[in-house]
Parts: sequence; C-alpha cells; structure tokens
Amino acid sequence: MQHIRFTYHHAVKTETVSRYAEAVSRCQRMLDERTGQGSDFLGWTTLPADIRPQLDSIQATADLLRSRCDIIVCIGIGGSYLGAKAVIDALLPSFAWLEGQKPQIVYAGQNIGEDYLYELQNLLKGKRFGIICISKSGTTTEPALAFRLLKTQLEQQTGKDAARELIVCITDAHKGALRTLATQEGYKTFVIEDSIGGRFSVLSPVGLLPIACAGLDIRALVDGAEQMMDVCGAGTPLEANPAAQYAAARHALYCEGKKTELLANFHPKLHYVSEWWKQLYGESEGKDGKGIFPASVDFTTDLHSMGQYIQEGERHLIETVISVAEPEHHVEFPFDEANLDGLNFLAGKHVDEVNKMAELGTMLAHIDGGVPNMKIEMPRLNEYYLGELIYFFERACGISGYLLEVNPFNQPGVEAYKKNMFALLNKPGYEKETAAIRERLKREGME
Repeated sequence: MQHIRFTYHHAVKTETVSRYAEAVSRCQRMLDERTGQGSDFLGWTTLPADIRPQLDSIQATADLLRSRCDIIVCIGIGGSYLGAKAVIDALLPSFAWLEGQKPQIVYAGQNIGEDYLYELQNLLKGKRFGIICISKSGTTTEPALAFRLLKTQLEQQTGKDAARELIVCITDAHKGALRTLATQEGYKTFVIEDSIGGRFSVLSPVGLLPIACAGLDIRALVDGAEQMMDVCGAGTPLEANPAAQYAAARHALYCEGKKTELLANFHPKLHYVSEWWKQLYGESEGKDGKGIFPASVDFTTDLHSMGQYIQEGERHLIETVISVAEPEHHVEFPFDEANLDGLNFLAGKHVDEVNKMAELGTMLAHIDGGVPNMKIEMPRLNEYYLGELIYFFERACGISGYLLEVNPFNQPGVEAYKKNMFALLNKPGYEKETAAIRERLKREGME
C-alpha cells in the first residue's frame, strides 16, 4: 500500500530540519502523554482507532436519512462543517447536483446571510429533507439561528412527529441547549467528546455522519487516518515521520522570516480541503502575536490572478503543494486539422499530463523566484488517502503549535467579535457592554 509522501528539500535544508529532532520528539511526547498546553483537548490523537465502535451506528443513521431524504442540511460552523464539506466536495462528482444525485448535502449555520437562508428555505419547500445539527452548546449564533428556522419549516411541512425522525443532533454528552432540546424531543444524537475541539473533529461523528450521508466510505477514511496515526507516532524518528518533518520545516522557515504559507493545489476538487486546513492552522497557531498566516490558492486558476505576486512580490511566502499522482478519469486531447489554437503538440496526451507539467513548471518558477516549496503527494484522491492527509495535517499542527510555544487547542480570540455583536444586538446580560460600545461608536463616528 502506498502512502502520501511529503518532501521539503526545495524549501529548507535537511540538516536544518534535523536540528529539530530533539524538540520535535519532545512535542510528540507532549501530545501522546498529554502533558502540554491544552492537554484536555487531545482526544483527536487516537480518534481513528477510538471511533471504530461507532461506525456501524453512524452508517446506519446515514442510511436511514439517505432513504428518507432528497436533501440533507448539515448545520454547523467552522470545524463543525468544514471537514465534512472538504471530504464531500473532494470525492463526489463535480456536477453531482446537476446529475440529480440524491441526497444532496447542503449547508446552513455557517453564515448569517438572510438572502442565503431565504433561498435555502425556498429550495426546501415541498422537498423531503432532513437536518444534521452540529453544536456543542446549541447556542452558537449562526447554527442556532439556522436550526430554529429549518426545524420550524420541517415541522410545518411534515408534522412534528415525522420531523423528529429526520433530525439528528451531534452535541455535548450531558449539557447545553442542544442536548436539552434533543433529549426533550427524542432526536437521534451522537456525542462530541469534550476532548475533541471542532477543528480536529472531522474523524468524529461531526464529520463522519455527513460524509456517510453523501454515500462515501467512512471506513476507508478512518483506515487511512489510522495508518497515518501509526506512521506519525511518537516512536517514529524524524527522518521517517512526515508530520514531524512538515512541522519542523515550517518552524524553521518561520524563524527565517517566512510569515505566510500558501497551500496550493492543482486539483479543483481540493478547494475545501484548503479551507479546512486554513482553520486548522489559523485557529491553532495564530495567538500570542505569533504564527504563520495560512492562505490558499487553486492552481492553475489562481496563477492568472495571484501568480504575479507569488512570483515577484514580497518574499515572505512559503508554498506547500498538494499533488494528486493519478486522476480517477482520463481525457485525451484531440488532434485538430486547422490547429488554429496551436495546440496540436498536445494531441494524444492526457489532460492530467498537461496539468502535471504546469505543476512542475510552476514549482520551478516559484523556487527560482525565492519561494520555498514543499510538496505533499497523494497517490489517488479517495477516502483512504484523504484520511491519511487529514491526520497528517492534524498531527503536524499539534507539533507545530508546541514548537511555537502556544496552546494549539484553544481559540480565545474567536470570542472577541461575539461580545461586540451581542452588545450591539442588546442581548440580555450585556447592558453595560451595550452602553459602552454605543458610546464608542458615536465617539469614533462609526454609527
């Protein structure tokens, strides 16, 4: 069995990475022995093995929803939806929604867009739909708002008793508004363990239930993650541990002044993998005035928009390329007698061969332009290798955060906007904050 492969030699010297062997080993032990900052949130480290007893129940629930629904609405924000969407978008046919594939998976609770919710409610009118609501507390504004709207609509369309069978809640085991409601109404539930933060939850029911509802193979996904868990374990030396190498290389480059990492892919179906990765690293490392800023580009598309800056702009960039070695389908470029576009030199080649030369040519150009380049190669784009990729990134993120000497498993800065928003909305209990923020808006001419 092949595995994903990581190389860094066009970014940083091997001897530079090797100097981090002792520090990386210490960080690995902090993860596995749960002795570092945020140690209460390390349940993800063994999740690929720990989740196996739940897979039958997750699959059975997904099969039931699939049999009863034409549309399944996944309600969640941040890690509560990004991981599932990353896997689903990567593996379903690009035009599944036009081909009539059912059930369709759509999303809510990831924004506060009134037009978006209006259009979603219109889409669901008269349709057989179900809801997966994902929230530890049940009070996070975006998903709570969407759940109240869509639960009401489902009950109106089917009756309350029938709606009860079409709602699944993934929430805290014992506490919180969503747990209370689910218990009162008798909804099917799965638990978000206290030891697993949202951005590390894709291999829990949070990600696996929507992924299974899309008809994808969650066992293969978990198999790949468990394989990478073994490959990247604390007992694996740095020279054989891709996650440790990635963390060490990133940290070395950060110490050299590289402050932005571009995750680049040459496969359009990986867009939301990049979105998931951005949350994982941004929320884990961006604190205490530290951290590499995670950004992403889709190539070759973004070479026609961001390519100029990447090639010749300020040299603060690292580029990590995700490459898929073998496509799932083959399209051969045809010969044209007139050859007005001058592309007959490509006749008989597969489109992916052209894409691979664009990938190699871009990496060489960016290296020549002073952008350190690292590469992650996936043998195929399927459940197994996505499972490997997910755990690879998670493990490297934990190590990287500890190398940076921050707590990779909290997110105190996320609360800042919420306090202001609640004060501006006159939420009960925020009266002092409301008065203070209104005065500030007047003073600064923002109202």
